[in-house]
Amino acid sequence: MSKYYWGVDIGGTKIECAVLAYHDDSCVLRKRIATEQEKGYQSVLQRIKQLIDECAQEVGEYPCAIGFGTPGTLDPATGVMKNCNSTYLNGQAFDRDLASVLGVKVALANDANCFALAETRLGAVHDVKPDAEIVFGIIMGTGVGSGIVVNGKALYGCHGIAGEWGHNVLLPGGDECYCGKQGCVETVLSGKGLERYYRSLVEELGDHHGDNVTLKEIVQRAEQGEKAALVTLERLYSYFGQAVAQVINVIDPDVIVIGGGVGNIGGIYNHGKDAILPHLFNPVLNTQLVKPKLGDSAGVFGAAFLVK
Repeated sequence: MSKYYWGVDIGGTKIECAVLAYHDDSCVLRKRIATEQEKGYQSVLQRIKQLIDECAQEVGEYPCAIGFGTPGTLDPATGVMKNCNSTYLNGQAFDRDLASVLGVKVALANDANCFALAETRLGAVHDVKPDAEIVFGIIMGTGVGSGIVVNGKALYGCHGIAGEWGHNVLLPGGDECYCGKQGCVETVLSGKGLERYYRSLVEELGDHHGDNVTLKEIVQRAEQGEKAALVTLERLYSYFGQAVAQVINVIDPDVIVIGGGVGNIGGIYNHGKDAILPHLFNPVLNTQLVKPKLGDSAGVFGAAFLVK
């Protein structure tokens, strides 16, 4: 039996491989190379093979199975990728092509599922509630993604979209989303959505000091008492509470892990949490909201757990 299990995280700019030890889940090797997706799909497959070959040489063993975290979903009905922001993957039979190029068994999950799985098995959830039955993992960054873990296993669902919370409509008639709907959770709660809303507020005042302001700067301005920044964060907390309550009412998670740049905003864990209760079908909120522990390791570690 192999001493190791392997995970690969496919990002827009980098491909990362992690090799973990079976006996204690320690990371034996992590290595990254550039994706070079501008060279096309077949080139990316060869880049992945190059990375696996290099890592196998370093650890002295070639894997028999590899888990992959992807920026999209493998459609169980069609067998091809969909909803990928790295658009070169859409319509490709990525798992079959990887298995053919690498000569190993392959398991795929989207990056949000991998995040949730890693934080459950090795990260924040393991620390605060190791016996958690249901975990909801959120990535609120440039976009909004999420994944569901039940009894230590990621859920995929009939269409492969379990956990796609970011594309539920939160604000009917709101900003257009790339998915074709208007007012999705992603358009309201993502970093880009918050920056866009902040700009609209300052433009209403005839002011241009909101141009190109980052989320981090908005938080700093709120700390200094600037009204537009304060209103932006208050709106975040209110809509966050409404959107998360809908999830809790359906799957009732023990723990919610909140990653991404928006998850770094401290008010999410008190003001945002308080905003959940008015929409909750329960008189008290016992679900724990926590920050992730693993940082950018979560995706690649979660991918590895797909094959452990």
